[in-house]
Amino acid sequence: MLSESSLSSSAAPGKDPGPGRAVRLWAVVLASSIGQFLVVLDVSVVNVALPSIRTGLSLSSGTLQWVVNAYALTFAGFLLLGGRAADIFGRKPVYLVGLGLFTAASLAGGLAQDAETLIAARAVQGIGAAILAPVTLSLLTSTFPEGPARTRAIATWAAVGTAGGATGGLVGGLLTDLLSWRWVLLINVPVGVLVVAVVLFALHEQHHRAGRRGLDLPGAALVTVGVAALAYGIGRTESHPWGSTEVLVPLAGGLLALGAFVAVEARTAEPLVPLRLFRLRAVAAGNVVTFVAMTGAFAMWYFLSLYMQNVLDYSPVRAGASFLPHTAGVIVGSKVTPRLMARFGTRTMVAVGGVVTTAGFGWQGLVLSADGTFLGTILGPGVLMATGIGLLMTPLTDAATTGAAAREAGVVAGLVNTSRQIGGALGLSVLGAVSVGATADGAGRPGPEQLADGYAAAYLTAAALTAASVLLVGLLPGSGTRGQPRGPGAEVPEDSARPEMARWDAAAVATSRG
Repeated sequence: MLSESSLSSSAAPGKDPGPGRAVRLWAVVLASSIGQFLVVLDVSVVNVALPSIRTGLSLSSGTLQWVVNAYALTFAGFLLLGGRAADIFGRKPVYLVGLGLFTAASLAGGLAQDAETLIAARAVQGIGAAILAPVTLSLLTSTFPEGPARTRAIATWAAVGTAGGATGGLVGGLLTDLLSWRWVLLINVPVGVLVVAVVLFALHEQHHRAGRRGLDLPGAALVTVGVAALAYGIGRTESHPWGSTEVLVPLAGGLLALGAFVAVEARTAEPLVPLRLFRLRAVAAGNVVTFVAMTGAFAMWYFLSLYMQNVLDYSPVRAGASFLPHTAGVIVGSKVTPRLMARFGTRTMVAVGGVVTTAGFGWQGLVLSADGTFLGTILGPGVLMATGIGLLMTPLTDAATTGAAAREAGVVAGLVNTSRQIGGALGLSVLGAVSVGATADGAGRPGPEQLADGYAAAYLTAAALTAASVLLVGLLPGSGTRGQPRGPGAEVPEDSARPEMARWDAAAVATSRG
């Protein structure tokens, strides 16, 4: 628990930080964690409500998929812009803008009476989430100095956020069955209003602007178009082959836009993403490993949800409840990771998390069958997968945000989230294609045996992708254990040595454990 003694023990001699600082620390961790929970929850909570949405608004299959894609495309496309805006204009105001957009769009979507309104609301909701997501991480990385305090704060953020994905199915199933599909969106409104109040009155940020700085709008437009085009092209592989014009044209357009984005960033005075950040080995390598690891990680809930409902004939509520052990595994993995990182180091824990996750995916792929059971097929592999993800996410995030100046915490956080989203989108499309290829064995609708075979193939492929990320761990800098002095020539963030930050360590540790 947080106490004045813990605060005093970390304060500079003769200076007592007092209870006000404890409140501010709680506000930072609370705002970061709840914001991330909402963003991740909304990716998964809508999935179980899709059949009810289709019936309620009389949507076609093609229109229905845009209820999901509209959110995913704008979310991926605006992440870097949201991160940079936080660095320039301050994290508190940008957080409020992002949460305000997210909440208002949730209200509009929940009240929508036609497909166009719902899809437009989901697109705006994705923009709000893209503004909000990098701020939730940069609030922590700009508040807590590198070391055990930051690691524990990130562990709490990662556990709460990942639990949002795990609980989305249960929350969506309960709201859809007990109320209506509209409440999977409307539930965000009271939560958003409550968090806005917490941020307004409890979160105090000292943001200093360095002269007149503006957003790199050409860079923002190019990266948004590029990422959205890539995500759109990847999404088209669900209904078109990879070599088709429908897939290759948006993919080529996305790559060209991203190439133009790099050229613009190299020449502009105030770039959206300073390319010099990629000279920091931790940032560059951390994002590469994150991208590869996430190509398999998103399979955990997606294919298992389909397996439970399409093969085992679970109801949405029962399927959602079956993910509760996954949630526990994620939380346990995330909470024990800081202690293990302190002893074994960040790079070692990335490797351990990757190995555990790979084993879980492989186990799940080997046991899936048409006559599976919760205890014999789902529980064991699911807990192992989820625990591995919990062990993996904190050290990966810690590695990818190490070495950057505090004033650039937002753009670094945006890079991490973009790596996750694009890696997850690409991986899910690849795994979906593998699943369809393994399922189709003739005309007609596939039966439970064929579906189970397809999902099993997807999990085995996810295991191979995650194993590839383990092989890349050697790219990460070998920094030893967290909190130990860095070796000669190590990268040190120029804003990380602020004396007052040292007084926050003990309070941050207690806060993140709370």
